[in-house]
Amino acid sequence: MKTILLITLTATSLLSASCNTFIGLGRDMRLAGEGMENVANKASGGNSGTSDDYSGAPVY
Repeated sequence: MKTILLITLTATSLLSASCNTFIGLGRDMRLAGEGMENVANKASGGNSGTSDDYSGAPVY
């Protein structure tokens, strides 16, 4: 019984840690995409229509 409990707790902690990792990875990928979009807009002389510096990334 102790072994099953230990395995369950270990699996739960690993899964919850990887969930936070994927949240951070998704946030980084979105911010990188927004940065590339801004560079492309500046290079083409266009404007994306947003002038604020708020990226909309959720803060946990």
